[in-house]
Amino acid sequence: MRHARVLAFAGLAVSVAAAVAFAQTSVVPIPDNAPVRTAPLEGDVGKLACGDPKAGQAKAAACAACHGADGNPALAMYPRIAGQSERYSARQMALIAHGERTSGAVAAMLPFVQPLSAQDMRDIGAYFATQKAGAGIADDAVVSEGPYAGMKFYEVGQQLYRGGDPARGIPACMACHGPTGAGNPGPAYPHLGGQHADYVARRLQEYQSGTTQERDPTLFKIMAQVAKPLTEQEMKALGSYLQGLHDRADDAAAAQAAPAPAAPQPAAPAQQS
Repeated sequence: MRHARVLAFAGLAVSVAAAVAFAQTSVVPIPDNAPVRTAPLEGDVGKLACGDPKAGQAKAAACAACHGADGNPALAMYPRIAGQSERYSARQMALIAHGERTSGAVAAMLPFVQPLSAQDMRDIGAYFATQKAGAGIADDAVVSEGPYAGMKFYEVGQQLYRGGDPARGIPACMACHGPTGAGNPGPAYPHLGGQHADYVARRLQEYQSGTTQERDPTLFKIMAQVAKPLTEQEMKALGSYLQGLHDRADDAAAAQAAPAPAAPQPAAPAQQS
């Protein structure tokens, strides 16, 4: 049975737990003598002025056909890009335009991204970064067999996302992507909350394959190392959990903080002549 689930997590305690979970893993960090290289690909999109959301909205008109006008597509075959960080979106467009990301249906994007300048990519990324990602649905069917028997399907993904698996060298996903899946716009770790489950699972499978055409595969290799120990069930469960992960606390707080409707004022007494 499937139910809509609002899986919001916030607070200092959760942030501390994320750091501890990440620190307890055996994943080897990037050595200091091998910094992430940004040129030549990100030399274009990373050294420009921040994108202009207003200009990006006009330039993103073609994106709406697949991804929706606000970055929330009607069909699950297309990823959500609403709420995605500007730099991450711009980098993905640059990778596709340069022929360095070729998986899935990205070939269909070539006619749209190849004419774009680096500033266009930043502007489009800035526009979608201002949009709110839609709510997802997590699968809470009970797993019937295997090591996760008795757990709800999304709970398998939740366990890995929040705590990882130190014994297998899997870090807690939220250490980089945040407890609500909001990502980190600084190092351009992507926003994942509410993303379509099938898309998440497919991307994890691509990382697990260990094959990429990126000229600078540093970031790809980090995710390839994380994804390598995952089973197919775990990748799908992570997708399910992330599909239902979104922070709606701001909406609830806004509703609670809204002022009560003003009481009707009594009518003024009629004046006698």
